[in-house]
Amino acid sequence: MVDATKAPSSIPVGVDTSRASIARVYDAFLGGKDNFEVDREVLRGVQAAAPQAQDLAWSNRNFLIRACRFLAGQAGITQYLDCGSGLPTAENTHQVVQRIQPEAKVLYIDNDPVVLAHGRALLEENENTLFVSADIFDPDEVLSKPEVREFLDFNEPIAVVQNGTLHHYIGTEGAQIMQKYVDAVVPGSYTVVSHFFNPETPEHSEVARKMEEKFIHSPMGSGRFRTRKELMEFFPDQELVAPGLVLCDDWWPDGPRLKPLNQVEECIVGAVGRKV
Repeated sequence: MVDATKAPSSIPVGVDTSRASIARVYDAFLGGKDNFEVDREVLRGVQAAAPQAQDLAWSNRNFLIRACRFLAGQAGITQYLDCGSGLPTAENTHQVVQRIQPEAKVLYIDNDPVVLAHGRALLEENENTLFVSADIFDPDEVLSKPEVREFLDFNEPIAVVQNGTLHHYIGTEGAQIMQKYVDAVVPGSYTVVSHFFNPETPEHSEVARKMEEKFIHSPMGSGRFRTRKELMEFFPDQELVAPGLVLCDDWWPDGPRLKPLNQVEECIVGAVGRKV
């Protein structure tokens, strides 16, 4: 049953409050308020396997912020296709890049009714941001949308962002999905990928396995922890920006590390690739 005292104040049409939503679960992991009891059930289940599970979401979010700063500042990218944008939190893609490149265009793709409702509200105040409803795991659908083609110039570099999304694709065609996105953009474009990680070490693989078990058998039903070999397949025809595919917290951290990473933070990685 939905806890009305903690659920969003207005429920968009089409929202099934009996099933967990990826976007709302992430919101719960980040301590947000746009989630329901079924979403918090996922959080509690993963915390039972790894008490510091919320650090997955924070490592993921902070990596996105640093990657976007790099793309807007160093790489000079002014177009972004953000797949699976999730719910608005502090420092979304458009906020980070438009602070550096005010004219930057950010197109968010999502098919969660709650996300789209927030997106429409955001659209009213930012003409360089657009929300489009589509399945991010169906690149043919995304790339054929007229509004996508009209909003972004595919003759110029685009950053394709898959931040914390591909681990919710539990099929075997993840590499083919990314190949289609990379094929659609010109050389000099970038991809940003973060993903749950199986370090393949006895200590950390057990933690990854337990969290994966909880995610996949939760009301959300997804959350794969892939190996380095599997994840490298998500960067076809690209060169990885240094330091390559590393733990999210190790990708150009903001300062020196004064405390060691915990086991959960060792189970999520990220990379930025450049199409050659």
